[in-house]
Amino acid sequence: MRKIIHCDCDCFYAAVEVRDDPSLASLPIAVGGNRERRGVVATCNYRAREFGVRSAMPTGQALKLCPDLVVLPTAMAKYREAALAIRSIFLRYTDRVEPLSLDEAFLDASDSELHRGSATLLASEIRQVIEAEVGVTASAGIAPNKFLAKIASDINKPNGQYVITPDRVDEFIKTLPVMRIFGVGEVTKKKLQRIGIETCADLQRLKLSDLARDFGSFGARLHALCRGIDEREVNANSRRKSLSVERTFSSDLADCAACMRRIPELLSELHVRLQRIDSGYWVTKQFIKIKFDDFSSTTLERPLCREISLQSYQEMLLEAWERGSRPVRLLGLGVRFIDNRDGQTGSQMTLLPP
Repeated sequence: MRKIIHCDCDCFYAAVEVRDDPSLASLPIAVGGNRERRGVVATCNYRAREFGVRSAMPTGQALKLCPDLVVLPTAMAKYREAALAIRSIFLRYTDRVEPLSLDEAFLDASDSELHRGSATLLASEIRQVIEAEVGVTASAGIAPNKFLAKIASDINKPNGQYVITPDRVDEFIKTLPVMRIFGVGEVTKKKLQRIGIETCADLQRLKLSDLARDFGSFGARLHALCRGIDEREVNANSRRKSLSVERTFSSDLADCAACMRRIPELLSELHVRLQRIDSGYWVTKQFIKIKFDDFSSTTLERPLCREISLQSYQEMLLEAWERGSRPVRLLGLGVRFIDNRDGQTGSQMTLLPP
């Protein structure tokens, strides 16, 4: 029986700022870019979220929602230092650690003899040590697999944990909304709702062949996850090769101009996600992906010359869209990495102005 812990720090960047300046604790704060320079929110605390502020939101919009919002510039060196300290704490308890970003990771505690093999007590101790030594809080989910552990870590946020024991998997998964399945976005949700599917219990009624017909390769994933099945192992040697953001639209984008209007919001989200990537990577290429209304698709990529900019993606969009010249149902932006530990060379992750 596997015992998987998903540990996720609470509002990590904001928490580090509050740690270093406790006078901010009661204020709505965000970490991100300046609104005069097209900045976006990288993260915000729970006080700011009460006003509707969220990650990847333009800073100008966040300030309209919350005029008293304290916007702090990102201090990546400080966040990475805290993240390394947290990573070292994880490794005291198990060498099977799979980082997902600076502030979250999967831990495989299946073979741990600490706390008489209790992953629940182990996760509690790890969270206590993180708060004591690093000065930020973390939440955790404990479950028999990665899918359930990640869902569980959100349930008692902030500064809490939730356990899904093997004998509770069936009970837990049946009431889980299908939107909580990774990869189910608004378009897939609406498609499922049209046939009366709201929860995983509803989804379990569909045959694998029906899901494969309607959702392609993703159908098999839906079939397994709605039953709480996830055979992926915690990969301690996992290193990213790319990062992208995609959007499938409920109504097709009619032309290239309509696609062009969507590029800034996608780039803002990519910007935020890149800031959360672990150090040790070089960006070598950038790419754009388009899926047309006839389900044909194209991907255009180019070597990164100097920076990841709005103009570069706009230029790529013009070329990529001409390959189909049809309405667009999906649009995505991304970058490709190399692992800097290999001693190769690449370009720094230079994004929109901070």
